[in-house]
Amino acid sequence: MWGTALSALGGLAAAPPAGAGSQRPPEADLAYHGWAAMTGGRMEVTLTPGNHGPSPVPEAAVRLRWSVPLAGRQPEPAPGCVRTGERELVCRTGELAADAVGERIAVAVRLADRPSEVRLLVDTVWGGGTVDRNRGNDRQQVLVLDTGDPYSF
Repeated sequence: MWGTALSALGGLAAAPPAGAGSQRPPEADLAYHGWAAMTGGRMEVTLTPGNHGPSPVPEAAVRLRWSVPLAGRQPEPAPGCVRTGERELVCRTGELAADAVGERIAVAVRLADRPSEVRLLVDTVWGGGTVDRNRGNDRQQVLVLDTGDPYSF
């Protein structure tokens, strides 16, 4: 399944550079900050990926996972995003320079059964071949109530 999903995202699963087997992988510190809001079973999520360094990240993928299933029919996915399961999307981050933020990612989904609350999990699913020793800031969880209010993470 991941091979298909990563292919749909434009070939994130690139081969490592020649000679990379004997080197230690570069280190990066990915993070995601944003907000989520829900009204009547429709949820909007906006997040900005960042990299605290020390190395740049050529490409990464962030997973958005909901505690309830997504509805069967969805709006057109955001560019660089693909549905990978009943409750999740995976989105490309694009290149992330060291000590910089990336392009904003905005998605809108419809949830099954119009829940009154949803838990959204945000985490890195692929780090572009880098090692992230600080996983605390790239794994976010937010409880979103059906109020229309934005909940930050």
